[in-house]
Amino acid sequence: MITHLQDTLTLNNGIKMPGFGLGVYKVENGETVVNSVKTALKHGYRSIDTASFYDNEEGVGQGIKESGISREEIFITSKVWNEEQGYESTLEAFDTSLKKLNTDYLDLYLIHWPVKGKYKDTWRAMEKLYADGKVRAIGVSNFHVHHLQDLMKDSEVKPVIDQVEYHPHLTQAELREFCEKENIQLEAWSPLKRGKLLDDPTLTQIAEEHGKSTAQVILRWDIQNNVVTIPKSVTQERIIANADVFNFSLTEKDMGKINALNINSRAGTNPDSFDLK
Repeated sequence: MITHLQDTLTLNNGIKMPGFGLGVYKVENGETVVNSVKTALKHGYRSIDTASFYDNEEGVGQGIKESGISREEIFITSKVWNEEQGYESTLEAFDTSLKKLNTDYLDLYLIHWPVKGKYKDTWRAMEKLYADGKVRAIGVSNFHVHHLQDLMKDSEVKPVIDQVEYHPHLTQAELREFCEKENIQLEAWSPLKRGKLLDDPTLTQIAEEHGKSTAQVILRWDIQNNVVTIPKSVTQERIIANADVFNFSLTEKDMGKINALNINSRAGTNPDSFDLK
């Protein structure tokens, strides 16, 4: 379990990844995302998660450059979008992301969604990028157990990460168990269920007992479950507050109460019913 904002977890290929980072989904390209990234890096974050679909890779790259922090200290994740999937088009999409981010390599590249009939060809392209040293680690996002099993039976490289919707209303027990067994790191997107959990009475009570916010309790729950988490924010105050989760611990009883909130409810789409054409 990580104990500091810059602590890392070791992925199954030996690469170290910060256990906590900044997500930039729906953060507007330009000044907004540039400032979010610079603020996060200034206050100790070292992991930034973006995607071609977010349409803000240029701003992320600019924010990193203007931060004054060396590229080697920062862990950059991006993702290949559904319409870009397939072998050749994935290679092209990767090069586009590199140019936009103004870097010559990525730390982690993910398949954004499991596009049926395409994700295996996409993965072959990602294995090539990995073999060529253009990316330090490759993984997936929004893959169920059956997607992972299907991918892995024909792959040469095992995914290091599965980044999925994960929060107290969606604890992903079966997927977590599978990933632990296969040494695939689980990573949470939408850890606060897009704000829908912030008024939950159980979480509010636990937060009051610890003198913390509900958001901080949820993010701490992620950390204690050894799940990488990447909360999004554009305000300095919240970026700092989100990372202020290393000076308290949830008790076993707290963890049990939070786990019991699971109702398999999503803020986003189920990968099995997502329109992945």
